[in-house]
Amino acid sequence: MTISEIPTVDQVIERMRQVQATLPPGDGVGVFNGMYLTVTELVQQRLTAGYFDDPAAMARLDAIFAGRWLAAVDADARGARPTTCWRPLFELRGHRGIHLLQFALAGMNAHIEHDLPLSVVDLCRELGREPAAFEADYLRINALLAQVEDQVRDELLPGPEVLDLADPLLHVIGVWSIDRAREAAWSTTATLWELREIPFVRDAMAATLSSSVGMVSRALLTPLNGTGGRGEPRATTAG
Repeated sequence: MTISEIPTVDQVIERMRQVQATLPPGDGVGVFNGMYLTVTELVQQRLTAGYFDDPAAMARLDAIFAGRWLAAVDADARGARPTTCWRPLFELRGHRGIHLLQFALAGMNAHIEHDLPLSVVDLCRELGREPAAFEADYLRINALLAQVEDQVRDELLPGPEVLDLADPLLHVIGVWSIDRAREAAWSTTATLWELREIPFVRDAMAATLSSSVGMVSRALLTPLNGTGGRGEPRATTAG
């Protein structure tokens, strides 16, 4: 499915629900898709609640933004390789040594730091407006992302009775911050916009961005020895 084939938020939500229904529990792609579905449903609710200054533009941005994720899902489904930034999540989606929270954060990393700036630039070109025209609403979308990230951390992070400061999971997830990711994404948006009339430079930067974001996602998906996908001790068998 291409970006142009996803014209409404309702269709985006329906497509994500279809994807979710096909994935088994614990699948890393499903972990992120489920979280992202929650974000998109929140955006849909806010579109008619006076939350955004320009709800029509934000509905279009939401569709473009989600289209990049669904394009990665569809590429994987047909046996092709997703965009570089998404490859770690799809390649490691079934690894039992990776905690579910790691999958969620790796997906957010790829989607916010790579897909979001490209999507804002696409929106600006489509509507003939500067990124600054959407900055206030951009921050409002980011607030929804942060809200859901907090919920996911609360749901998936083990409690203090089984997780102490020395746990490797804390070290892995501590390298990524949604606040820093959002700031970086806006800076990238501004840079890509200024490069819009120099296609070969813009495209080279976008490719480098995808690779560097993918490296961070791969680091976030570092397997944790001795733990299963939900952080529980892995079963061992006698030799």
